[in-house]
Amino acid sequence: MTLRLGILDQSTIASGRGADAAIRETLALARLADDWGYGRYWLAEHHNSPSHAGSAPEMLVAAIAGTTQRIRVGTAGVMLPHYSALKVAEQFKVAEAIAPGRIDLGLGRAPGSDGRTAFALNPNANEAADRFPNQVVDLLGWLGDGLPEGHPFRAVAANPQVPTRPEVWILGSSDYGAQLAAYLGLPYCFAHFISDRGSEQVTALYREGFRPQPERLGAPHCALGVFALTADTEAEAWRLYKSRELWRLFRDTGRFPPLPSVEEAEAYPYSEAERAHLDRIRAKAIVGAPEQVKAKLEALAAAHGAQEVAVLSPCHDPAARQRSYRLLAEAFGLKPAAAPLAAE
Repeated sequence: MTLRLGILDQSTIASGRGADAAIRETLALARLADDWGYGRYWLAEHHNSPSHAGSAPEMLVAAIAGTTQRIRVGTAGVMLPHYSALKVAEQFKVAEAIAPGRIDLGLGRAPGSDGRTAFALNPNANEAADRFPNQVVDLLGWLGDGLPEGHPFRAVAANPQVPTRPEVWILGSSDYGAQLAAYLGLPYCFAHFISDRGSEQVTALYREGFRPQPERLGAPHCALGVFALTADTEAEAWRLYKSRELWRLFRDTGRFPPLPSVEEAEAYPYSEAERAHLDRIRAKAIVGAPEQVKAKLEALAAAHGAQEVAVLSPCHDPAARQRSYRLLAEAFGLKPAAAPLAAE
């Protein structure tokens, strides 16, 4: 089976440019991805972050859906505990009206922020995460499954009433989301770019526990969210990677600044301990010439039993980021499809 390729975009803020530039870069890349034959374009959700501008992925979904022709557009994901399931259902029904049959609704349980921000978004944040499974079921109900007898809001309709519905995914970086996706018969995406610890066991748990739901999905369907970066040469790819490498060091030490430039990364005074930490990450990084990256992605997907990868390629130079995705599309032989893909 041919590995399907999508894009995961965090609307990363680059050093020296503002958050507004990050949003415009997202919109521009999505239009190119549509032309290049990518199957999906997913937007992440972060709050109170100087690193990422994508605080409202549902708005970016609508903007991209209205300016593209065939690519599926969605979230990776909406952090559902912050919100009302009814409101999310209505937002994505509107998106379906904009681009029928092309909308994905990826759902996550993590806050996508710090604890204080989680409470600012939802004063009941302590209890909200525990209600995530119930929220997902309610959301599915409002999207078309129907709410059960005795549900207090059974008489409440999610509007607008449209003939198509978004494809719902569960996202996660632990076995919690994998088990929930399997139980509900939904496709699952593992956030490999956040942590690869135990990742093969998590996706195996999803496949083994999957309960077919003919109205949604008859067999397990798994994707990986993966960091990968390519360029015309292996040396250039590793040079561009220095930005992400320094930012990863910041992240791992509790700092979340804008993505530094290559020049800033080259000038940074790394300690021996920091170098050793980054060397361990570099050894597993999916970076190189296009065919090298293609081979690494295919091997990673095979090891996880994944049918798709959503590639995250933060890069300080927006032209270099576009080039990375263009080269990857060419390496995989992507061509614009006549119709958007769906989980099978």
